[in-house]
Amino acid sequence: MRKFKKWRLVALLATMTVFLTACGEEYLSTLTPAGKVGQEQFNLLLLATAIMALVIIVVCIIYFISFIKFRRSVIGEDVIPKQVEGSHTLEVIWTVIPTILLLILAVPTVMATYELGDTSGMDAVDENGNKTALTVNVTAKLYWWEFEYPDLGIVTSQELVVPTNENVYFNLIAADVKHSFWIPAVGGKMDTNVENLNKFYLEFSEESARLKDGVFYGKCAELCGPSHALMDFKVKTLKREDFNAWVTAMQNTQNRTVAADVQAGEEAFVANGCIACHATDAIATTPDDAYASNALGPNLATFGDRNRVAGVLDHTEEEVVNWLQNSETLKPGNLMPMYDDVPKEELEAIAAYLMSLSVEQE
Repeated sequence: MRKFKKWRLVALLATMTVFLTACGEEYLSTLTPAGKVGQEQFNLLLLATAIMALVIIVVCIIYFISFIKFRRSVIGEDVIPKQVEGSHTLEVIWTVIPTILLLILAVPTVMATYELGDTSGMDAVDENGNKTALTVNVTAKLYWWEFEYPDLGIVTSQELVVPTNENVYFNLIAADVKHSFWIPAVGGKMDTNVENLNKFYLEFSEESARLKDGVFYGKCAELCGPSHALMDFKVKTLKREDFNAWVTAMQNTQNRTVAADVQAGEEAFVANGCIACHATDAIATTPDDAYASNALGPNLATFGDRNRVAGVLDHTEEEVVNWLQNSETLKPGNLMPMYDDVPKEELEAIAAYLMSLSVEQE
């Protein structure tokens, strides 16, 4: 009876494994790489898996051959098989073969590590002295992300926008505790430390418009506090000409006018002190010699273009009000104060104003 129960448990686990294989999403899966870096890492994963599968198959074959060949019913009760203890031939075989397999895995892994770690292209310039590669300064904070484009003079929060089919270089740093920057579908993670700067690059081979929600998803891959699991960011990938148009629109956010129907919301936004932490234009203010952003709260210049509120809620005015009233409950440990004592009409006006902050609609 106990054996039967054990087999039932094994069958249940096997069934669950089959069903769980369908739980991945293309925009959040390392198994559907969407860039050169992700593809290279995926190829190494396939190589390692193939080597491990080969070893398992060979060991199983040897086991079953031995199991069948040396059964008592075949060789008899009193026969002792040939002893191979101390065999130099076997010692050489099981030393050389693992060494060869290790080299087959290690050589391409080391080569890829050096290739993917080469960030010298970040400083490449053309004949006029202008940088040719896009660089993004990433600052990780509790529990949100800021992306500054130092050579373009713009900044955005929670949504990274990049061109396709070219290397994008990243300077990574944290403002409070250790985090880790990870876009699963595009490449492996890289830690963001408080003390030192990490650098790497990614290449985005596909436009995100065809994906669910129109974005790739990024994650914090280092346990950083109670809302670690909610520290998402989104990645929009555009053709180079569309990206250039987006940059131009971002650079013009300082001069945009507020529509008459949301002016009351702008006034409430200022009156309640929101402007002290949140900029509503996309002009970068970080000093040229610094990498970490000094902003207290996420930049809201493109709030109307996002697809999530606070990275986790549906992008609706109702959820904006919900966030303003219950920020600590919805994202424990974040530094956003709750405005549960502000009249709901004011919060609704602020929500309408924030939804009007867009560059894609201009």
